[in-house]
Amino acid sequence: MSYIYKPPFFLINGHVETIYPALFRNINFRPYQRERIITDDDDFLDLDWLTQNSSDLVIISHGLEGNTHRAYVRGMARALFLSGFDVLAWNYRGCSEEMNRQLRFYHSGATDDLDLVIRHALNKGYRSLRLVGFSLGGNLTLKYLGEKRERPAAIRQAIVFSVPLDLYTSCITISQPRNRIYALKFLISLKEKIRRKARFRKELDVKYLSRIKTLQEFDDRYTAPLHGFKNAREYYESCSSLHFVESIEVPTRIINARNDPFLSEACFPVNKLREHPHVRFFSPDRGGHVGFAQFNSNGVYWSELQAVEFFSA
Repeated sequence: MSYIYKPPFFLINGHVETIYPALFRNINFRPYQRERIITDDDDFLDLDWLTQNSSDLVIISHGLEGNTHRAYVRGMARALFLSGFDVLAWNYRGCSEEMNRQLRFYHSGATDDLDLVIRHALNKGYRSLRLVGFSLGGNLTLKYLGEKRERPAAIRQAIVFSVPLDLYTSCITISQPRNRIYALKFLISLKEKIRRKARFRKELDVKYLSRIKTLQEFDDRYTAPLHGFKNAREYYESCSSLHFVESIEVPTRIINARNDPFLSEACFPVNKLREHPHVRFFSPDRGGHVGFAQFNSNGVYWSELQAVEFFSA
């Protein structure tokens, strides 16, 4: 199994490797089957299934402001389905077509919802379960696996890509001038969700929304207080998967590209994980953020090949 990624010749740097797949990749595959489940606090999560009566299931968690229809999720779902797995891609609260009901949204450490999805899926009778996470979904997956909680024994493996293991320094990195286009895109999307929810949750204050200029300011005013944290720094510190990876006891692969414009140096804990009995960390020089494009007859990206080979070994 090779962890050396070589991009197509015209993807010349981390920015192009990040942007090209997001803008130009199109996945033509069978449609999902949608299922809505109700949470303990009377909210809902929308789950998208690809099933073929397999006893082995893979659950895919998307990135910040993503959803199950993003090309990186659809591509991974297709590759795993064609390899014999049933696949469940889930939308976080507020990330499917309909805004969620409760005042809370989703965030980088909301493992209660991931646990609900996992237990709901296993109640359908699957023999084994594997996890895939991208970016925020990767952080969520690692935190879940490393937390001091009772987890189903059916979870066999996990693989995650482009993970901001240290949320604070990654927030600083993505907010640097050279990466401003990404931070601005996320900020516009997050602000619009606040406005949409404020139409029916009048207690949500939007008075100062236009004054927010950075992701950390947004997290300080909205993400943190809406989810029980004192401020953004406490949220970042509490939810960074870097603090949980050493406790993981499931075979896990973390793949972060060195030229990922979203990630700080703290997101490459090579020495920390060098002797870990269950977690292996890989940092190919190229790949961008949730990129890893490659061109071949079957349309499978390098990241998808890594997941298929790891889960099928």
